[in-house]
Amino acid sequence: MDQRVRLLLPLCLTLLLVLVDAVPTRLPGFTAVAPLLPLIGVYYWAIFRPELLPSSAAFAVGLVNDVVAGTPIGTSSLVYLMARVMTVSQRRFFLGKPFLLVWCGFALVCGGAILLQWGLVSMVFGRMLGLRAVLVELVMTVSFYPLLAWLFARAQLTLMRRA
Repeated sequence: MDQRVRLLLPLCLTLLLVLVDAVPTRLPGFTAVAPLLPLIGVYYWAIFRPELLPSSAAFAVGLVNDVVAGTPIGTSSLVYLMARVMTVSQRRFFLGKPFLLVWCGFALVCGGAILLQWGLVSMVFGRMLGLRAVLVELVMTVSFYPLLAWLFARAQLTLMRRA
């Protein structure tokens, strides 16, 4: 039982980021902008322990995110799934590389994911959404990566020590 709970930790942490992500950050001149924190979880676990956050879990996290955030259902699921697939395909490249390179990889994946989400939501709403908010979301998300990656690394060490 203890091992099963530990193996669910990546999913639980990523779902926790969905809830944290739902708290809006009010910036002057912008509508409610929040970083795409669950994407950090999807990216991190896709590189370091992809078996603990499979594609089905990334899809489910996206559905929960859509319900909590009020975005069109399936948008985040598609974004997280695509980000996971791209990251897992490049996993061998990132393993054993310096943190800065992994962070730059996240910035690229994050940029593509946020643009994809922006395009999908704009299409659903039938109008182009503002790009300034998208850029702020990108900068905020990439800025949060080091802190969350450090926390995930601590959780991963705990998993490996006891699993």
